[in-house]
Amino acid sequence: MNKLPTQINRRSVLKGMGGMGIAAAGAGFLGASRGASAAEDLNYMCWEGYNSPSILDPFQKENDVRIAVDLITDSAGGFAKLAAGASRDFDLVSSDSPWIQRMGPAGFCRYIDDNDFAEQYAEFYPQFRAPFEPLQFEGKATGLPTRWGWVGPTVNTKFDKLETWSSYAPVFDSAYKDKICLLDWGDWPIMPLALYAGVNPYKQLDEAELGEIRKVLRAAFKNTRAIVGDLAIAQKGLLDGSFRALIGGGTYCTSSLRLKGHDYIQSIVPEPKDGLKQGIIWMEATGLIDNGKNSQVAADFLKYIVSPEVAKELAITEATCNLVPNAKAEDLFSDEEKKALQMDYMWTAWDNSQFHTVAPNIDEMLAIWQEELAAR
Repeated sequence: MNKLPTQINRRSVLKGMGGMGIAAAGAGFLGASRGASAAEDLNYMCWEGYNSPSILDPFQKENDVRIAVDLITDSAGGFAKLAAGASRDFDLVSSDSPWIQRMGPAGFCRYIDDNDFAEQYAEFYPQFRAPFEPLQFEGKATGLPTRWGWVGPTVNTKFDKLETWSSYAPVFDSAYKDKICLLDWGDWPIMPLALYAGVNPYKQLDEAELGEIRKVLRAAFKNTRAIVGDLAIAQKGLLDGSFRALIGGGTYCTSSLRLKGHDYIQSIVPEPKDGLKQGIIWMEATGLIDNGKNSQVAADFLKYIVSPEVAKELAITEATCNLVPNAKAEDLFSDEEKKALQMDYMWTAWDNSQFHTVAPNIDEMLAIWQEELAAR
């Protein structure tokens, strides 16, 4: 995957989708394959995968448009670039959903009229139809969902039983000492462990609750074999049994392995604990940017990228495989692809999960992670 290092950067540099990690966003505009004679140009900020020729080329040809792509490697950095003034240069962006929603209060969102996208919403699973709260700001839609999945224990069932992971308890069990891998991916390992400690990290936390997060991270570090930022290394350790489970990744690091035949690798979500859901739903979304031009072709592209056929292209990539919100796309997946994506489990995961948003105390939580990691 020359694609893989980018994906690794994405989750490890992310600073959790928190708000502190203002990394340099993108490597400059990458010209698409259309010539300069196109009737219109669009500037598109997105993750790798959204820029696939199989996605961009048909739209460019049909609409006589040239799409210039600026790849990002972390959501916070991409958002910071837009907020610093680059929003004037872009027409649309595909990023993690909290940052698409944040374009509203930041003042550079080109809101979509749900009525104009009624046909697209009608194709979505009911869970993603308008009004879709995670992408709303002051009653207006900031974008459309494009890919999603869940974060929970990723388990090699050749070496362990899924029932063992009905909670995160094994992370702290001496019987699992040196058998656990924590993914060093910003807030992704922090959030589930906070939930296990009985702290909801998506609300404003007090000092006592932050203290509980420190305790649970310290305990996890003591029992963990490795803290890994490189997805390929984590996957290798999971496959050969060096790690019984990965914590902090979920389907984002599972589905591509399953598609290659490793169907004994599964990502699940634990059972709710004391009324607090223990799984986490992550989602990517695509939004339009208010740059003064407000191109109709950009709005057409937004409709295009969530269409069944394009959603299917976006779901299965070399680097990672993910679910999509378009219900009609489900018929386009092969049985093997459906199995790789754990489609038979997705609504169980949904019902037992929190929806990922930018946590109010993410900066403090990331600082605690680094302090405890340094003291490990």
